[in-house]
Amino acid sequence: MTISSSLNAGVAGLGANATRLAAISDNISNSATYGYKRVEADFQSLVISSNGGSYSAGGVRSTTHRLIDERGSLVSTSNPTDLAVRGRGMLPVARASQVDAGNTQMQLTTTGSFRTDAAGRLVTESGLILLGWPALPDGSIPSFPRDTSDGLEPVQINVNQLTGEPTTQISLGVNLPATETDAGASGTSQLLSVEYFDNLGKSESVSVDFAPTVPATGSSNEWTMTLTDSAQGGAVIGEYTLTFDNSRTAGGTLLSVATVSGGAYDPVTGSVIVNVAGGPMEINIGQLGATNGLTQLSDSFAPLSISKDGSPVGNMTSAQVDENGFVRASFDTGVTRVIYQVPLVDLPNPNGMVALDQQTYLPSPDSGTFFLWNAGDGPTGDIVAFAREESATDVAGELTDMIQTQRAYSSNAKVIQTVDEMLQETTNIKR
Repeated sequence: MTISSSLNAGVAGLGANATRLAAISDNISNSATYGYKRVEADFQSLVISSNGGSYSAGGVRSTTHRLIDERGSLVSTSNPTDLAVRGRGMLPVARASQVDAGNTQMQLTTTGSFRTDAAGRLVTESGLILLGWPALPDGSIPSFPRDTSDGLEPVQINVNQLTGEPTTQISLGVNLPATETDAGASGTSQLLSVEYFDNLGKSESVSVDFAPTVPATGSSNEWTMTLTDSAQGGAVIGEYTLTFDNSRTAGGTLLSVATVSGGAYDPVTGSVIVNVAGGPMEINIGQLGATNGLTQLSDSFAPLSISKDGSPVGNMTSAQVDENGFVRASFDTGVTRVIYQVPLVDLPNPNGMVALDQQTYLPSPDSGTFFLWNAGDGPTGDIVAFAREESATDVAGELTDMIQTQRAYSSNAKVIQTVDEMLQETTNIKR
């Protein structure tokens, strides 16, 4: 009956607008929730075929979906492990209760305020633990599968961690006095000691002895460089004969290097490789004809530039995530080391994910297969530290929608009231 269908359509309208009001109220209540993605209600009409010229109202059906791909604006904070994604992609997290139970399931979020817990794991107040790939001892990230979360582990920062970097390379920028290779010179050796750190972080030294060759007449422009290692009781680890150029265009630079013992001189890199107690070490003395290594000029011995890698043992002082997702730990010795990499997870249809509590989402068949990207690579954006993502709710827009919903609800209620009056008139026909 047409009148009955009008009543049903009015009831359906009340239900649909009540659903839309529920979505609006949810959005407004989460207008200050970091990382919240607003819910949108859509209406679809229901059409019932008519017979004999009469029309039956089908009413309306409401559906809701969460707009996960909408992003809120970023706001700065004072916590270095407050993270937000700028652009496409989501951070992998897991619930602390699942991690403690040994059943880690990757969930996704776009922002989080992470701080260390009692175990040093980066976790939010709601119990979401940040996941990442662990680095090797040298700071490099090994290859992990990108279509599964199996390689991800909780990012753990041990503030009591000690670390030391062994020295593997020393560069010598030293000027040798040209007058010492002249006939009649004293032939005094020039000594230089360079500290290095062994594999256990202990301080050792490589002693470099430059002995001039004094000729009977003229100038030899030749020195013997002898390297000894304190960790081996002063044992000789390399000896080289250095000849310097005295030409007008390249005077004072290395002309040739002859190896007496130790690793051979490489003219391409300008280095020799010697074996200290902890293993091989590269000593850079400069390329032939270059002015940035060993030189022979004037009458003074001058260690101009001595540089080396490695560091003594130090304590971790802080950790920070950079824009590419690398978690870098800083130590009080000035050393910074990569300890984890946090990837960004991307899916073909983010809005198809299952929405969970605490602004987290779970991949589903509707969202498509996920892939773990390096932040800043492929379609993904980057990670911003000292930042949070605000709610995607537009309060002014939601209040406007609320007014429209209220009017639509009242109109549907009026339809029901009108149908009731018409049915009353139909009843009165019998009287």
